[in-house]
Amino acid sequence: MNKAELVAVMAEKAGISKKAAEASLKAFTETVAKELKKGQKVQLVGFGTFEVAKRAARTGRNPQTGAEMKIKASKAPKFKPGKALKDIVNK
Repeated sequence: MNKAELVAVMAEKAGISKKAAEASLKAFTETVAKELKKGQKVQLVGFGTFEVAKRAARTGRNPQTGAEMKIKASKAPKFKPGKALKDIVNK
């Protein structure tokens, strides 16, 4: 499912226009991104939790040359599904 298909389904289920559904989806994604950037987590009970995972600096290898290289510490968004979502997927 792509974004346009998701917006269409959201509009139909909520009984709103596609434009309103797209605005809602955009507001949701922007809000989640903003909170993750601040280091906060977004928890939706029954659905899951969006949070930031910290990756430590480490030494890696260039697969082409085999030379060692330093990989900087970084942060990555992470999603942990909730029990209700896991149950729906596994039925």
